[in-house]
Amino acid sequence: MHVTIRPFGNSRGVIIPKPLLAQVGLQDEAEIEVRDGALVLRPLQAPARQGWAQAAKAIAATGQDAQVLGDHPLADESEWQW
Repeated sequence: MHVTIRPFGNSRGVIIPKPLLAQVGLQDEAEIEVRDGALVLRPLQAPARQGWAQAAKAIAATGQDAQVLGDHPLADESEWQW
């Protein structure tokens, strides 16, 4: 697809067609970088562990938050060096 690079204040910009934005999941913000001589525009990555606190609370509310391994030490735990 051919696009025109247009003046935008002291910078330049392009109009990205709506179908392309939808295809890659871009909305209001994006990450941009130069890679191998090309501009790469991608959706923002969600922060690591985003939503974990809410998920843990939801699990606890159902009463299904028992420990899987229990409180017993692992067989070779005494040999571990910290």
